Amino acid sequence: MKTAFVFSGQGAQYLGMGKEFYDNSQMVREIFEEASEALNEDIASICFEDEKKIHFTPYTQPAILTVSYAIERLLNEEGVNPDMVAGLSLGEYTALVSSGALSFFEAVKLVHKRGTLMEEAVPDGKGKMAAVIGLDASVIEAICDEVSKTHYVSVANYNTPTQLVLSGSSAGVDLAMKKAEEAQAKRVVELNVSGPFHSLLLEPAAEEFSSVLENSQFKPNRVPVYSNVTADKYPDSQSIPALLTKQMISSVRFEQMIKQMIQDGATDFIEVGPGKTLRSFIKAIDKSVSVKNVEKINQLEKIVENTHG
Repeated sequence: MKTAFVFSGQGAQYLGMGKEFYDNSQMVREIFEEASEALNEDIASICFEDEKKIHFTPYTQPAILTVSYAIERLLNEEGVNPDMVAGLSLGEYTALVSSGALSFFEAVKLVHKRGTLMEEAVPDGKGKMAAVIGLDASVIEAICDEVSKTHYVSVANYNTPTQLVLSGSSAGVDLAMKKAEEAQAKRVVELNVSGPFHSLLLEPAAEEFSSVLENSQFKPNRVPVYSNVTADKYPDSQSIPALLTKQMISSVRFEQMIKQMIQDGATDFIEVGPGKTLRSFIKAIDKSVSVKNVEKINQLEKIVENTHG
């Protein structure tokens, strides 16, 4: 029996996330203070009161990281610890913090910078993203290849066997959406995001970010961390900067990563952080594993009870 923690990605944020924990735990308040110090911004007020900032990528990313890390620390305090960790896109940073490879203080600064670069990478209206539900990956990949002969589009996320996300130029995504509908996709939905994330259009941002990562301190990890880019474990701490740089412009191979974790013995998954998106993805990937999520105190108490009961 192995427990895997998976950490929420961008899009899971909502006003008031983490407030219950903040109100009830001195440790959580200290974690929020540490994040505020790293950013020179009041993270608590962003999470609980600022409808605008919480959905603005440079602040969304540190906010989700802070809430997810705080919940994880509470689980650890109660003796619930992971045997392996991963996250969806931004969530990979929380996974690296969880494993001891990266300090929380440094991670907050990194994801703020990452969010800022992602936000500024592509002029408004030049790129977009869309989710396609109910088509096989091979069909969607073929559509992307065909459309990209004239307008760039690629697969940004492999979330589940039948839910993929497209990213690319606005014209490319529009055309791919049309072709996915013609191929009888169950649903095709344009996503409300500020740019074409996880696509080659973010190359200038990734290049700038790589020099920031090169100057960051990464230590050996205590538990295996899985990479969105390779869907496998990070081989060592030296590989972290290159893989995090690549993550900005590569497909997030979430489905493949979860399958690899299951192959490596994961039987129980806990989604740590706001929302329950990853929980639903994992259920769709493999029904045989146990999946829970923690974003409220009662969920935390239940998990602790089950672990020690």
